[in-house]
Amino acid sequence: MNLSESTYYADPKVSRAQQEERDADLRGKIEQIRFEFETSGYRVLLRHLKRSGVVVGERRLRRVMSRFQMYIRPKKRFIHTTDSQHGHRVYPNLVKGKELDGLNQVWAGDFTYIRIENGFVFLAVILDLYSRKVIGWGVSKRIDTNLALSALQMAIARRQPASGVIHHTDRGVQYMSDEYTAALKRHGFQISCSAKGNPYDNAFVESFMKTLKRDEVYLKKYRTYLGVIENLPRFIEEVYNKKRLHSGLDYCPPDEYEEKINQGASRTKLKL
Repeated sequence: MNLSESTYYADPKVSRAQQEERDADLRGKIEQIRFEFETSGYRVLLRHLKRSGVVVGERRLRRVMSRFQMYIRPKKRFIHTTDSQHGHRVYPNLVKGKELDGLNQVWAGDFTYIRIENGFVFLAVILDLYSRKVIGWGVSKRIDTNLALSALQMAIARRQPASGVIHHTDRGVQYMSDEYTAALKRHGFQISCSAKGNPYDNAFVESFMKTLKRDEVYLKKYRTYLGVIENLPRFIEEVYNKKRLHSGLDYCPPDEYEEKINQGASRTKLKL
């Protein structure tokens, strides 16, 4: 008959009351699907409805969703923790292509945020890249140089490194500030920065942050600052450093891997 698909699915003339009833019925079916698949968009909803025997066109579905304000507004997934618009000196990247064969050769630092009920809490960490161990960390309601310094001071106190360790971060103002770089120079670090806008230069720290969010933060659903400072250290020290297996460490946790290295185990090379 050469009829278009829209003609085939077109409803016969219906009254306003019938239309209201049909829209309300479709809304109910959408809500049933959303009860199990709460973030489904209209394309997925359309397929769920058709699989359950509900004949509805895309245009009608979108109209009903719009009418009842049923579109999902995505939450902001992240906030920027790096402010590289500053007048401080930026240092060259010293780690790209570098091969590591031991501890305390390259340390890397970064920030992340943890959403709580009334705002954000910020975490600064420093990892020894060879073992992936978190050797320093700090928690604060402010993302500033003091937070970065707290992680650095913990790492220095624990490791007592010799001069020459490469300290690698992004170009954020907290790490490039006069106070922070002075502390690095005072302890004999070589200062290294990621390329502008390139998070892959700090991939190991990014990987830790993803693990932290997936295995701890999203599961615990922190609500208060007190909840963060009571639980986050336990995850870092007791779970991540002592128990989490890494394929890149012969499926050892960081603490165990470092112990083997300190006992003279053969060392594999890690290329950055």
